[in-house]
Amino acid sequence: MDSSDDKKRMNVEDDDRLSSLQDELIHKILSFIGIKHAIQTSVLSSRWRFIWTSMPYLNFSWDDFYELPKFSEFVTRVLSGRNSQTEVSSVKLSNFRGTDSDVIAEQIMKYAFSHNIQQLDVACLPKNHVEFPPFLFSSRSLKHLSLTKENFSAFQRRHSSSYVFKATSTWELPVLTTLYLDGVTLCCDDNTDKCIGFFSKCANLKNLTLKSCYTKGFKGLSICLPLLSNLTVEDVYGSSS
Repeated sequence: MDSSDDKKRMNVEDDDRLSSLQDELIHKILSFIGIKHAIQTSVLSSRWRFIWTSMPYLNFSWDDFYELPKFSEFVTRVLSGRNSQTEVSSVKLSNFRGTDSDVIAEQIMKYAFSHNIQQLDVACLPKNHVEFPPFLFSSRSLKHLSLTKENFSAFQRRHSSSYVFKATSTWELPVLTTLYLDGVTLCCDDNTDKCIGFFSKCANLKNLTLKSCYTKGFKGLSICLPLLSNLTVEDVYGSSS
């Protein structure tokens, strides 16, 4: 047998080893790529055909598409094609941009929260003005939350308040342990005590990072959490009106 035959045999064996892994391990491997590419593995063999439908990790990026309608259609097909009995462990949304893309982001998040999501990472480009749906701030399953702006300097955030994330009520996230906010506006609405701690109902929060954030409507940002062990505050500013 020549060297080329040896290489072919080794490739087949390697493929078999990968296919013989448990679904959970394959899911973990596929979690490092976008859901679009994960779905493309379904053509490899019958073993891989439906692997993606039970993935608990969903990684969506606008960069994988050129047109919003195609992106929207893809998201709908993915969510409707998943095994509805499989919970969503984590969701990553990156490079979402434009007003219409907010509708798609909300569609994904609504689905994820109905499937007991534990981790949400959202990173958008600075051209967005994003207002998150209320259900995001009252989850009973969310443990890790990261909201950031991509490619946006602290100076730009400070002088372009319309291009930041906005949340308009006290967050009630009882199992949240890690919160990372970068370039986020925290707004006090008419129904919120202007002196209340914004994170006072996140009793299990252990790690909190606030970077380039803006507070509006609060008399002061109070942080008093019994389990907090790591706190980072950088360039946080605001107004009381």
